[in-house]
Amino acid sequence: MMKKQSTSKGFAILSAATMIVKVLSLLYIPFLKNIISLGGYGVYAAAYQIFAWIYVLANAGIPVAISKLVSEQIAQGRYRDAVKSFKIARLMMFVLGVVFSLILFFFAGSLAEFTDYPEARLSIMALAPTLLFTSILSSYRGYFQGRGNMGPTAISQVIEQVANTIFTLVFAATFIKFGVDAGAAGGTLGTSIGAFIAAVYMIVMYEKNKIIRVPKGYQDKSSNTNKATIKKILYYGIPLVVCVGLQYSGNIIDLKIVKSRLLDIGFTTTYANERFALLNVYRTLLGVPIALISAFQVSLLPALSGASALKDREAVQHKINYAFRFCFLLALPSAVGLAVLGRPIFMLFTGAAEGAFLLYFGAIVLVLNSVVLIQTTILQSIGKMYLSTLYIVLGIAGKIVVNYILVGVPELNIIGAVFGNYVMFLIPLIMNYRLIKKELNIRVKLIEYAWKPFLASLFMGFIVLGTFTVIYTLAKELVPENLNNIIASIFAIGMGVISYVYGLVLTKGITKKDMDAFPERFKRFIPNGILKRMV
Repeated sequence: MMKKQSTSKGFAILSAATMIVKVLSLLYIPFLKNIISLGGYGVYAAAYQIFAWIYVLANAGIPVAISKLVSEQIAQGRYRDAVKSFKIARLMMFVLGVVFSLILFFFAGSLAEFTDYPEARLSIMALAPTLLFTSILSSYRGYFQGRGNMGPTAISQVIEQVANTIFTLVFAATFIKFGVDAGAAGGTLGTSIGAFIAAVYMIVMYEKNKIIRVPKGYQDKSSNTNKATIKKILYYGIPLVVCVGLQYSGNIIDLKIVKSRLLDIGFTTTYANERFALLNVYRTLLGVPIALISAFQVSLLPALSGASALKDREAVQHKINYAFRFCFLLALPSAVGLAVLGRPIFMLFTGAAEGAFLLYFGAIVLVLNSVVLIQTTILQSIGKMYLSTLYIVLGIAGKIVVNYILVGVPELNIIGAVFGNYVMFLIPLIMNYRLIKKELNIRVKLIEYAWKPFLASLFMGFIVLGTFTVIYTLAKELVPENLNNIIASIFAIGMGVISYVYGLVLTKGITKKDMDAFPERFKRFIPNGILKRMV
């Protein structure tokens, strides 16, 4: 048996795990690049983008449907229906995992040719078994999330990434002697092994915690037949697959259009692979804060779905306001920090600063993407996904046009894909805003929630830039450049966190209640005079 966690506690658990996972996923990039070369990493990244898109098709819908159904049915006292929904969905996920694994394996060559990355065929084949393991894994994660317990999901994510990191580097180093294609394929084997180990862990946790505690005097309210349950799962799951699959299609569009357009304007295959590798590093860096928003999204969905099922309008509005406020509190400083430290970050992960311009121009995509994620969660919770899906289609259409035109300009090349992402997220953001306002009759004050974190983020940006410049300059003659870069970046990030909180306190963007969630040691850095000014 296990206790249900609050949204904030669930997010805290998931965010801690997400940070560990994302740090590990970033740390192995320079090691993998050194093993298989920057061009080889481009091949690895291309295979991974194809896998990620098919992974979304297999895993985006039903696990979220499990979470939503289980949370709704438990909120309504229909405990047997909640367990039935999970077991039926788990079987559906297993079948989907088998089917998509076979598709990815046998059509690996065709997918590689379609995206102009024929050298990625072996890597795609090596990733095929991962779809089966992740389908099983995702079904259990959806169940635990629906019950309001994020602990097993968080631990399984860390286990998965640790195994992935270790085995990716080991197999890449083992197979690189057979060529770059084989080295990249060896790297992808770590993903399969990590998913398998995490799935085994989740199965063990389910067996230990499958008993649901029911209130005293409980009377069974379950009523759904197997057919009705399947219909409900498909009703929730299909639009989610389409919606999230379309969002991830942006990466496939980049994969297809970026390389083909670079070749069209005269660049070599090797150069095009290296350009795509830089674009993938940029996306991976943005993925760290976006993953935190996604962790919050996962913990928010059951809470919103439960409140919506009980028709508690006040609770729904409160959670929506809280979600957008949190979104800006995290996304804005992350965007500013990545833009300010773009050069040292790219030096750290690629050994060259040439990709830093992607962060200078593209950090704002992080904010747009984060807002759309929260909007999507809100629409999921109230069962309004079809129009939202249409808006994403319109955004993708805009991205295709912008990508094709701007990537084909030699002076812009891959920066054109970043501008394409502006369009891809701006269109659904505007249209989703109008849809939420219409359906819930709630006015979401995005500007009101954004301007205080924005001012605090600008203040933080100046502090971060100044700190990095001073430390880097002072230590330039004393330590090697790479080590100097790391030391200056760490100090700058630390000062950035502190200065951002200062900025929020000064602008009243953070309340005393918010500050109570911080550790006491951290609060010692803030003068009592400022703390007393907080409301």
